[in-house]
Amino acid sequence: MIEAVDVEQRLFDGPHGGRAVHDALAATWADPPGWRGVLCAINHKTVARRFMLATFGFFLLGGLLALAMRTQLARPNGSLVQPDFYNQLFTMHGTTMMFLFAVPVMQAVAVYLVPLMIGTRSVAFPRMNAYAFWVFVFGGLFLYAGFLLGQGPGVGWFAYVPLSGPDFDTGKGADIWAQTVTFTELSALLEAIVLIATIVKMRAPGMTLARMPLFVWAILVTQFMVIFAMPSIMLASTTLILDRLVGTHFYNPARGGDVLLFQHLFWFFGHPEVYLIFIPPLGMISLIISTFARRPAFGYTAMVLALVAIAFLAFGLWVHHMFATNLPEVGKSFFTAASLMIAIPSAVQIFCWIATLWTGRLRIATPLLFVLSFFVILVLGGMTGIMLASVPLDLQVHDTYFVVAHLHYVLLGGAVFPLFGGFYYWFPKFTGRLLNEHAGRWNFWLMFVGFNLTFFPMHLLGLQGMARRMWTYPADVGWNGLNLLSTVGAWTLAAGVAVFVGNVLHSRRRGLAAGNDPWQAGTLEWRTTSPPPPHNFDALPVVHGRDPLWEPRREPSFVSGLATDVRAVLLTSAMDARPESRDHFPTPTPWPFFSALATAVLFVASVFTPWAVVWGSIPVAIAMIAWFWPRRAEAERGSKLERSP
Repeated sequence: MIEAVDVEQRLFDGPHGGRAVHDALAATWADPPGWRGVLCAINHKTVARRFMLATFGFFLLGGLLALAMRTQLARPNGSLVQPDFYNQLFTMHGTTMMFLFAVPVMQAVAVYLVPLMIGTRSVAFPRMNAYAFWVFVFGGLFLYAGFLLGQGPGVGWFAYVPLSGPDFDTGKGADIWAQTVTFTELSALLEAIVLIATIVKMRAPGMTLARMPLFVWAILVTQFMVIFAMPSIMLASTTLILDRLVGTHFYNPARGGDVLLFQHLFWFFGHPEVYLIFIPPLGMISLIISTFARRPAFGYTAMVLALVAIAFLAFGLWVHHMFATNLPEVGKSFFTAASLMIAIPSAVQIFCWIATLWTGRLRIATPLLFVLSFFVILVLGGMTGIMLASVPLDLQVHDTYFVVAHLHYVLLGGAVFPLFGGFYYWFPKFTGRLLNEHAGRWNFWLMFVGFNLTFFPMHLLGLQGMARRMWTYPADVGWNGLNLLSTVGAWTLAAGVAVFVGNVLHSRRRGLAAGNDPWQAGTLEWRTTSPPPPHNFDALPVVHGRDPLWEPRREPSFVSGLATDVRAVLLTSAMDARPESRDHFPTPTPWPFFSALATAVLFVASVFTPWAVVWGSIPVAIAMIAWFWPRRAEAERGSKLERSP
């Protein structure tokens, strides 16, 4: 029988057994040790840590590519790289940041934190979660292998046809780009399913929808957006590679195709993707501000509705990127209006945060500094976004450095700065140690100053007519000083990231011990130890408010009736989080890894021969059958769980 019981909270949060219960659960939920654990791990924290490391590794690679481009443009008539290679740098940088970092890192952080925030022991479908990670890694490695072998894509991170079609790009670069997109978006779709199922059906008893942390709301909204947006770009990349390899004519006007179809498919994903990147940091900001203001977030209901409104409006903006195409003027007016409207729910969020800060008791620390910088940078980025919503102005600055500046102010300022604040905030939960505060201040100021030195001059360069994909420029056009200033800013920004890397490496082993809750926060992830045990909680908590750790003092409530010798989880109702049933989760296995490897072989080989789709399906099917083949030991454990009272 599953029920919530009131007990005295002890060291291990266990209603029965103390250390014995803790050790038994840890043994049950732990991943295998050694090399077997590398391939078999399915614990959500293990997978999430790997995911975060992989995405941050790609972030560093993308940053190095950007430094190479900025160094090339520091002075007129630069000769560091040749134009074809510059196109590859441009494409690899954009593809890395948009497909291999921005969306995946948000999902990686969510995979780690969401189960802790909602009071459960795992994500739903833990093997699928591991499979999605391996698919993502193989896709990223495939992209960079092609680049290192001289087959890097040079068609821009948006790969517009006909320039990316078979008539204009005869190498394998565009094929590798298209398959990389398919890799990463398959991973994103799988993670969206995992996170939605986890949030909807595995919340702790009492955590109704009206009590979910705002970060969890942001993740839930984002994953529904992923499900609607990602199929569009997967369709675009698949039809592109079919045109290139099979001889179809989806984008060939001479055979009834339409080049604008690719832009519609791409930007129906591309503009919502800005908000796929942007919305999770909004949830991070809400929790960080609430913690450091020492009060619950102001306007909880308004902020949730604002998140939902942003998600809906984001799907009505894609032609915002196509004002230079030959579309009806009436249609452009509609998208101008939608582009202006989406500023309203964003403003609601900002005013609620200001009210929270204004009425709180502020504690200034590095996480809050990164969040406060978001206000400055995002407002500037949002203002230029409203400017670009005007068709006449957009036609003048389209495809110039003004657009580059706007994009980076929105994405770096609106996502990366809050993400760094989130790393400083949750690093104690990940590792049990605090990042060095003094180094954190240096990290912040170098990044903040470097960012503005890099991208603010680009507004002026764009207004002066510098196109975004120019690999060099003559000395007499008047762009010298601004480009040099922008390059100095890029190296300053890189120095800030280097300080962060050094801070992480030092603090991981020698940082101050954080304790379970160094910030005195209010959400559930701070109730368990830092870092958490394999099973997260010795006894699942029962929630009585939006900030469970700030609720008026009462006897803690926990869930009883879950076995310790099987991976038993509690399923609750979607609306009110009432206990409904127990489920038996699978044990670690290498088959998600082998299934992802077989999938990678299929995708990679299909770049060279379409027959790989046929023959490559066989190892995928074998690996999947082995993955899902019923095993007697697991069936017996599941039956035991079903028979228990």
